[in-house]
Amino acid sequence: MTRQSGTPKLFRRMVLAGVLAAPFIRRARAEPVRLRVSLDTVPSHGRTQSVADFLAKLEQASQGQIQCQLFDSGQLFADRDVIKALVLGQVEMAAPGTWLVASYVPEADLCQLPVFYGQPIEITHRAIDGIPGDLVNDQLAKKLRVAILGRWIDLGYTNWYSTKKPLNTTEDLRGLKIRNSGGFAQPWRAKFFGAIPNMTAWPDVPLALSQGTFDALQSTNESCASAKLWDAGLHYGLIDHQTMGNYIPMVSGQFWAALTPELKTLITDLWAANIATYRANLAAAQDKAAVALKEHGVKLVSVPPDELGRLRERMMAEQDAVAKEMKMSPDLIARINDVLATTH
Repeated sequence: MTRQSGTPKLFRRMVLAGVLAAPFIRRARAEPVRLRVSLDTVPSHGRTQSVADFLAKLEQASQGQIQCQLFDSGQLFADRDVIKALVLGQVEMAAPGTWLVASYVPEADLCQLPVFYGQPIEITHRAIDGIPGDLVNDQLAKKLRVAILGRWIDLGYTNWYSTKKPLNTTEDLRGLKIRNSGGFAQPWRAKFFGAIPNMTAWPDVPLALSQGTFDALQSTNESCASAKLWDAGLHYGLIDHQTMGNYIPMVSGQFWAALTPELKTLITDLWAANIATYRANLAAAQDKAAVALKEHGVKLVSVPPDELGRLRERMMAEQDAVAKEMKMSPDLIARINDVLATTH
């Protein structure tokens, strides 16, 4: 795999094992199939590391039939632009956040609904790995002419982080200008707590934060630590697990159509065999990042579980209005309710 860096349950296991253990049957080709991947996170970020690992395994398993090139740190496209680039054939693979995918398929942002605020990760996984997630994937495939590789990558829980204002309770968010990564729900949540939303693309965050363009941001421990935002003035964090961010791995329809059935099976099986590891690694990275933030002087305060429950109950009074503004279909909401009903 070529890496262009801006800075230096069993799931078809037998099939995958057979593919990887036996010599791969090469089809006559003048050139390998090129797979350019665009991410806007830095090399140390968990998403970048997960995708890099997948590409290395894919290139080896395909015995060079797929030639992978990873462009990180927004070298090719910021995530806000990468879906359009994917559709236009300017890149073959991306893993944009659900909050950005929602610009094309609003229901991709389903985990931003109030009902998921402060909830355990198992509940989120029941939704995105079940029928609700399947409905989103089907819509994406049809509307954007892409192929979804499989289960989504967990980014981690989104929380609040600030520069000058200490954050001890959600009341401390009132009046702050808070950066978000886009969509409807993140700005709504900021306004719910009396804050002023601001949308800034991730590659621009460190400079904007240091210049005081905004007072705080909605992000994750790992994203803040990997970007070393303490150097940009980050000093406080309020941990409320407001939503689980996810990245959706997708490849262009043009790339997918050029593959043999064997290569398509190889790709989806390889992703399925590794996604649990990637999720576990990202969860561990979030914990490690929390330690790093504290070591660099960032004070983290966790909202108590009972308070999270009270806040979620308050938010649920606006769930129908939020779902409507997010353009969530009644069918998807019903499917989510079915999932949640099985967890109680």
